[in-house]
Amino acid sequence: MDRKTFLDRKTFLAGLIATGAGSLLPRAANADIGDDAQYTAEEITNAGASFFGITTETMAKGVQHVFGDLGQPDAYITGDEGSGAFVVGLRYGAGFLIRKTREAREVYWKGPSIGFDFGGNASKSFTLVYNLKEDRRLFQRFPGVEGSIYFVAGLGINYLRSGGVTLAPIRNGVGLRAGVNAHYQVYSEKRDWFPL
Repeated sequence: MDRKTFLDRKTFLAGLIATGAGSLLPRAANADIGDDAQYTAEEITNAGASFFGITTETMAKGVQHVFGDLGQPDAYITGDEGSGAFVVGLRYGAGFLIRKTREAREVYWKGPSIGFDFGGNASKSFTLVYNLKEDRRLFQRFPGVEGSIYFVAGLGINYLRSGGVTLAPIRNGVGLRAGVNAHYQVYSEKRDWFPL
């Protein structure tokens, strides 16, 4: 191919793209998935069951409840956490933020609580994330009220909201904790042991 033919084709392709006709050209795989790509109930059920090591039927019950309230999430967080309380409590966790359009990234969370709340537990946490849009929107403080009782292999769900982002942590814990508390969780890119 001579130089003139090459330049003519290059100009033609540039014109197609400029006029919008470039949408007729083949796309790279997943090129049409934006940052708000969402997960189906089946995808979340399978991922959660695999993460917790429970049956898909058990996980589906929790997922069905959350999807009925909030719809499809655009991300989820898998991780482990520990918490304990005697009126005043603390929770620390670490895991990975999972999105369809990006590589998994490490995230950390922590937070104090206060209330009629006693005991401790170690949990696996599978958190559905709604309206995230950009990763940076996760790194803030999420207030909440939690009333839960954890028994061996218990499953609990609560909601946290802040700045337009909603989190729905689903926890499968080992231990014993009973009560009601007011709390918040702070998510960050780096581990920080200071509880506030």
